[in-house]
Amino acid sequence: QVDLVQSGGGLAQAGASLTLSCSASGRSMSPYVMGWFRQAPGKSREFVAARTRDDTITRYADSVRGRFTIARDRGSTIHLHMTSLKPEDSAVYYCMAGRILRMTDDYDYWAQGTQVTVSS
Repeated sequence: QVDLVQSGGGLAQAGASLTLSCSASGRSMSPYVMGWFRQAPGKSREFVAARTRDDTITRYADSVRGRFTIARDRGSTIHLHMTSLKPEDSAVYYCMAGRILRMTDDYDYWAQGTQVTVSS
């Protein structure tokens, strides 16, 4: 009922910046929660950041707090602004959406994923 399409990512040097974007569409109202998870090879999917539609709650993983910023356009598009990138940020990043903000990976909708690779 909600389609998510994401873009951005790619290759960056340590200390550089990248921005990911994700847009939701469908007949439903805009999702209450949108955000990002990431998954590195051999690791489980990890919460990165999320925010509610009304901007009352924004959460970041400890590993990215102070470096990553999640921003929401008017409507159903979000952006993940990543700065001061580290090699350990390398992963496939997945946009997600759902009805309840939580740091587990059981959200209702997922985008296709985009790869972020940070070189040292």
